[in-house]
Amino acid sequence: MQRLIPALALMLLAGSALAATKPCEELKQEIEVKIQANNVPSYTLEIVPNDEVQDQSMVVGSCDGGTQKIVYQRND
Repeated sequence: MQRLIPALALMLLAGSALAATKPCEELKQEIEVKIQANNVPSYTLEIVPNDEVQDQSMVVGSCDGGTQKIVYQRND
């Protein structure tokens, strides 16, 4: 039991490190790489504050601790 408590504490710390907030520009770049790998010819990715999102179905990512969203629009 004495070893269990420190082990659980370390697991909690490790879990919070994995859930660290990701900068929006970094996440946007990662999403762009995936879109380009699918050969999408024309699209727009935009970083917007949560309260400015008009269509939740267009949200492809959340960043800056959940305060902003990345919105995808395909331009056909």
